[in-house]
Amino acid sequence: MNIEKLKEEWLKEESIAHIKGWDFSHINDRYEEQEGMPWDYEKTIRKYLRDDMKILDYDTGGGEFLLTLNHPYHNTCATEGFPPNVKLCMETLAPLGIDIRECSDAKNIPFDDESFDMIINRHGDFDSKEIKRLLKPGGLFITQQVGSENDRDLVEMVLPDLEKPFPDLNLPIQKQKFIDAGMKIIDSDEYFGPITFYDIGAFVWFAHIIEWEFDGFSVDKCFDKLVKMQEVLERDGKVSGTIHRYFLVAQKEA
Repeated sequence: MNIEKLKEEWLKEESIAHIKGWDFSHINDRYEEQEGMPWDYEKTIRKYLRDDMKILDYDTGGGEFLLTLNHPYHNTCATEGFPPNVKLCMETLAPLGIDIRECSDAKNIPFDDESFDMIINRHGDFDSKEIKRLLKPGGLFITQQVGSENDRDLVEMVLPDLEKPFPDLNLPIQKQKFIDAGMKIIDSDEYFGPITFYDIGAFVWFAHIIEWEFDGFSVDKCFDKLVKMQEVLERDGKVSGTIHRYFLVAQKEA
């Protein structure tokens, strides 16, 4: 192990840790997530979706997934709050006729009451009462979410005293919030699976991109702990953690 060379490589990864849309191709083949969830987010959406339905993709990212649905553009709306992604969406979604609006407050979404037949949300923020306000009677909310335990074992390897940023993000608590808001749970599930790194440089890049989980992380601050991770990698050929996902389909009463 050449400590100085490793630090140089890690600092380089830190310096280039930027992302456009939700593109992790920079670390392809250097890490993997086993997302063998027992549900299929896209298939569930398509199961209920009809061309005449007005849909909203809240926190659409770069709009990549939304476009794969091929839903009629005049019935498609989206919001995004991350400035680089807002710019990307304005360049790619707006010219198609998709109504894209900047929004970073899940409790105040800039659309009228009962505007949508379906609201979808993958790995974004949401508020059960605001979702209910925006849905038409009988409307559906379909979401796949990152749970509060996501990457926690990896976080604790480098930032052992860091508190969970979103401790309420788990299936039982979120189901109850929708029930309390007066909505009916149609489907739900939860999943824990492995995430594996084969290169600590890839982990450094990842930790900077997922900054809300690894708050305060830097190569300089966490260098000794990164060296320990490197030792584990050289011994085992990998460093592994755990992803946490949950899935929820809720319906507003007709």
